[in-house]
Amino acid sequence: MFIRKLNIDEESPMDLLLLADPSKIIVEEYMQRGECFVAEINGQIIGVYVLLPTRPGTVELVNIAVIETQHGKGLGKQLVMNAIEVAKSKGYRTIEVGTGNSSIGQLALYQKCGFRITGVDIDFFIRHYPEEIFENGIQCRDMIRLSQNF
Repeated sequence: MFIRKLNIDEESPMDLLLLADPSKIIVEEYMQRGECFVAEINGQIIGVYVLLPTRPGTVELVNIAVIETQHGKGLGKQLVMNAIEVAKSKGYRTIEVGTGNSSIGQLALYQKCGFRITGVDIDFFIRHYPEEIFENGIQCRDMIRLSQNF
């Protein structure tokens, strides 16, 4: 797998980005302000993540996705670890990520990659998304905030 920054003249891999965030409006907004990185295998984009500067010294991993046919192969962990290395190389001191209370696999992944839970944004997904979201038979209501300091 080869990970690179998305070129300015390339179209965003919207299908992939929408796997991690169902709101096209929200995705388009942070794509304008963030840096998008794509993972390729044999020239095909199979994964994506977006880093968004939020305040001095801090960047947020706002989207990370892998195409469904590649799930379970450790590619998500490689993307998260790459995002951490990119953040460090750009001089950030903290990387943050937020995920839904129902995103059980993602919560485990982020903690395995060194993130620690720092807070909960109650009813985030109720306030910001017009449609109800369900994962793992659980309604996604709250955003679990995690971070890692370097």
